[in-house]
Amino acid sequence: MRAGYAGTGPGAITPDGCAVELYARLPVGDEPDVIAGAVPAGARILELGCGVGRMTHALLERGFEVTAVDESAEMLERVRGARTICGPVERLDLGETFDVVLLASFLVHAGDPEVRRGMLRTCARHLAEGGCVLIQREGADYHTNVPRERVDPAGFTVRIVSVEPAGDGADSVHAEYVFPDATWTQTFRSRPLTPEQFETALEEEGLRVDRYLTEDGMWVRAVPVP
Repeated sequence: MRAGYAGTGPGAITPDGCAVELYARLPVGDEPDVIAGAVPAGARILELGCGVGRMTHALLERGFEVTAVDESAEMLERVRGARTICGPVERLDLGETFDVVLLASFLVHAGDPEVRRGMLRTCARHLAEGGCVLIQREGADYHTNVPRERVDPAGFTVRIVSVEPAGDGADSVHAEYVFPDATWTQTFRSRPLTPEQFETALEEEGLRVDRYLTEDGMWVRAVPVP
């Protein structure tokens, strides 16, 4: 387990507290459509932190070539149709480049700033000339609108139960996922970033915001600094 991360519930739990069986149940949202609308058709995508392949499979269906990376072998066992690589995102060095590097799931908000820096360096290192990085950020009130819950049309409830200071600017977030037949919890570290802090973090690793892809500012297209 990574320090400050934990998870409970049936099945395998990954180093960052994610439950494999839980993520195998969660539906994919509109993220693949956002991605498809921001990159060339048929692009080669490096997906960092792919989990069980919820977005991987949707991107493959849209005609993209995907290399899927995750530090959990149990997660990668659920991925079908993509090349898979097991290892920590922040230390990845494949010696090749891609049209698109995808850093979703709020990974840019890693509680440890060195992990965040490593992830962004991985993004820049694997970017082909003329390529872009697509990053998913937290919503503006993610750390303050607490507690909150959302009932999914599929019949389960997601709760952010608490967000507590964990020191050095990071928060400890506790989430619950309640299904009719099982409940999972996850505790993880998250570092809130204002838009200015986010853009500064990118610039420190040689990237800049090209444009925000959604009105809420949660999806961002970034490119190398000239």
